[in-house]
Amino acid sequence: MPASTLTITDNRTGKTFEIPIQDDTIRAVDLRQIKENPSDFGLMTYDPAYMNTASCKSTITFIDGDVGILNYRGYPIEQLAEDGSYLETAYLLWHGELPTAAQMEEFTASINANLNLPDSFDHFYDGFGRDAHPMSMLMAGYAGLASIYTDAKKVLDAENRKKQIFRGIAQSMTLGAYGYRFRKNLPFIKPDPKLSFAGNFLNMLFGKEADPRLVQAIDILFILHADHEQNCSTSTMRLVGSSQADPFSSLAAAAAALYGPLHGGANEAVLKMLRQIGSVDNIPGFIEKVKAGEGRLMGFGHRVYKNYDPRARIIKKAAEDVFEVTGKNPLLDVATELERIALHDEYFIKRKLYPNVDFYSGLIYEALGFPAEMFTVLFAIPRASGWLSQWEELMRDEDQKIGRPRQIYLGEGKRDYVPVANRK
Repeated sequence: MPASTLTITDNRTGKTFEIPIQDDTIRAVDLRQIKENPSDFGLMTYDPAYMNTASCKSTITFIDGDVGILNYRGYPIEQLAEDGSYLETAYLLWHGELPTAAQMEEFTASINANLNLPDSFDHFYDGFGRDAHPMSMLMAGYAGLASIYTDAKKVLDAENRKKQIFRGIAQSMTLGAYGYRFRKNLPFIKPDPKLSFAGNFLNMLFGKEADPRLVQAIDILFILHADHEQNCSTSTMRLVGSSQADPFSSLAAAAAALYGPLHGGANEAVLKMLRQIGSVDNIPGFIEKVKAGEGRLMGFGHRVYKNYDPRARIIKKAAEDVFEVTGKNPLLDVATELERIALHDEYFIKRKLYPNVDFYSGLIYEALGFPAEMFTVLFAIPRASGWLSQWEELMRDEDQKIGRPRQIYLGEGKRDYVPVANRK
């Protein structure tokens, strides 16, 4: 059996190096031995946007984008969405196993016990204008929790981390609900521990118990958004956490990364596109413009998935269930026909442009009465469980050190300072 090594010959020097391969990976620092002169720094890899660089080892989420697989701790996302609940999924991400009935009862009770924000948050929102973006308030809310929960700084204490994770998962929902109510100039509604997590959220938003089908749809969306491997915001959570910052400061940073339109705002862009198309009759003309480079097909394609995003199929079914309650959004016909055409068009098939999670989620959120500004918050609330699970895994990983990427310096060499009067 061949050795698990990579043989590299440096044609500059003629030297050959054996680099160990483990888990289909080589360690970047092993390349440092490859150098022209003993005084050189050694070889580095150049990987803008981390297209092919693994920054950690993880046992949480597995994605195979070529065939459209998403598993949490080995469980297919389809099974969790069909039979599980969001809190059950949050437990799974954190602990690695599905809970027993007794563990689930205890976990749910601990989440419910942590739903209320600290008393000092009664005046927290007074510093914002009514037009403040909900994501801005969520980020500020996380930072506020970091200033109140001073014990959260004890990140090397496993029991203390547990306490903060309960707070983070639970209070993400409350921060999101309060931000919505504040923008609407409505009084805050306290959490009701008798309700499910998703039911509680809808009640805190709208002041009434929601139809069970709508509660189920939100719960499914929360499951689908709970984690997604080492994306931009999760990597940010880990990078900030690597400095041993408290988890709430790390959550604020992760939420800031999610806030960017290239990460968390894609479903809003899908709605804008569907409105621009207007009707099924206009789809062929729109498709031709996309092919001519005069427009973009939003909600199709993904950095990881080169097949149908498994979350998109689940959300499409959830959208149909929601519209049974709210009434059908005419944009659904446009979306369905656009999907049908794109999936059978050689242009899009060749480019592996398949619907992703954002294609139908905006339609659901709009049907439920959410303004577009809330869409990313609805993404962030469940993702907090994934962020915190990844953070906990980071804290336990003995390989990890403070994150510090390298650079390729292409600037000026050494220069002498010239007094301003002598500069030309």
